Amino acid sequence: MKKLILSLGILSLLIGFAANSFAQGTPFVTGPQLSVDKEVHDYGKIKKDADGSCYFTIVNTGTEPLVISNAKGSCGCTVPDWPREAIAPGDTAQMKVTYATNRVGLINKTVTITSNSTDGATKTVRIKGEVLKPAAEDGAPVLQQKSPMMKP
Repeated sequence: MKKLILSLGILSLLIGFAANSFAQGTPFVTGPQLSVDKEVHDYGKIKKDADGSCYFTIVNTGTEPLVISNAKGSCGCTVPDWPREAIAPGDTAQMKVTYATNRVGLINKTVTITSNSTDGATKTVRIKGEVLKPAAEDGAPVLQQKSPMMKP
């Protein structure tokens, strides 16, 4: 009888720890887990042909090594450079994303990261901002094209 009561007591204690862990947002998870320091990088307003590089910090919050097998930009103007070696549990690594700022206009691109993470095979991060049109240099005339429909 004492063994039964002791067993039930230990079982209820373990269930209590598990419930408390889930309530605090830290469920029992085994395997690799991919987390990033930010979901979106905002360049703000940047000049044409400026350095379009930014970094995302990848964290393995799991219990086994995290392996990123691919990272792909949503178009050819967005090029990710991801860590090729496994990321140990608790460790971090940098993923560099370079946007081609030779294009004027709004930036709204994604990078899809494929890994062995147990919480999903892919994770998507985003870059946004605006590449500004170059201003006329001081003293230089600003040329405007006339429409063929305009009269002289």
